Amino acid sequence: MTNKIDINKRYRTRNGREVRIYATDGFGIWAVHGAILTEDGWWAMCWTEDGKFTCGGVYDGSPSFASDLVEVKQRIKKTIWVNIDKQTDDFFDTKEDADEYASQHRIACVKIEIDCEEGEGL
Repeated sequence: MTNKIDINKRYRTRNGREVRIYATDGFGIWAVHGAILTEDGWWAMCWTEDGKFTCGGVYDGSPSFASDLVEVKQRIKKTIWVNIDKQTDDFFDTKEDADEYASQHRIACVKIEIDCEEGEGL
């Protein structure tokens, strides 16, 4: 089963261009209607119900699959602190909390910056 494009979600092209989706109930292979932002403005495009590029012309010489739709997921940006010791590793939202709950066996307190798309790495 393929994933259908959802008009309520955000998408970009496989090569990173911004996309607007106008309709997902078009006829036949032209089920999804929208536009891609180019240097010259918005270009009307069509995709299959699962986001494969089907019409609108390849305007910049890129292969057609570069205009396939890819869902834009929410980014997660967070800093955590990890107490590393010989028995356990504990995660905290602040350095102060990590210091407060550190055991006598702590050998390091590591700052980790997380910046990824939701679901990345799973």
